[in-house]
Amino acid sequence: MDLMERAKRILLQPSREWQVIDEEPTSTVELYRSYIVPLAAIGPLASIVGLWIVGFSVPFLGTYRVSFGAALSHAVVSYALTLAGVYVLALIINALAPTFAGQKSEIQALKVATYASTAAWLAGIFSLIPMLSMLGILGVYSLYLLYLGLPVLMKAPQEKALGYTIVVIIAAIVIFAVIGIVGGAFVRYPSPGIQMPKMN
Repeated sequence: MDLMERAKRILLQPSREWQVIDEEPTSTVELYRSYIVPLAAIGPLASIVGLWIVGFSVPFLGTYRVSFGAALSHAVVSYALTLAGVYVLALIINALAPTFAGQKSEIQALKVATYASTAAWLAGIFSLIPMLSMLGILGVYSLYLLYLGLPVLMKAPQEKALGYTIVVIIAAIVIFAVIGIVGGAFVRYPSPGIQMPKMN
């Protein structure tokens, strides 16, 4: 299926689309090649433009832009960690399946981690304008997608779906917080009392 068509359907008709995804044959390589690699790149690419060209307003200092090297390093590291993070999340989803009366399946777990992340990856476009990056909160819709997808793909009973989702969300928060911290280490942000280069 076409990437944009799949993204549209998982966002607008998630319950129906999870049923389609459940029956769809695929592989780890195919999921990465056709979906994860292009969609996960949206946020990092947008952040290069946002941090290097657009910049962000800093009170009393003006508009601050990071160097191209820092923006690129931040994007590359964040992107690489995101690609790894999806796989780690899938491993966690798979390992937890029996705990919530589900069925273990590495490829089904990777499908859940992949397609549930759609909203979060698309919300990465807001990094183009750092002042709008808070709108990335729209990516929280991915949590709802996860809640809908877990019982379908991992065969967990519906009554256990909420608990399963909550545990997976906690794991995802930890994984992606680490990605944010490591990626952010490559960007030096101005702080009060420190004179930083600025451009108006």
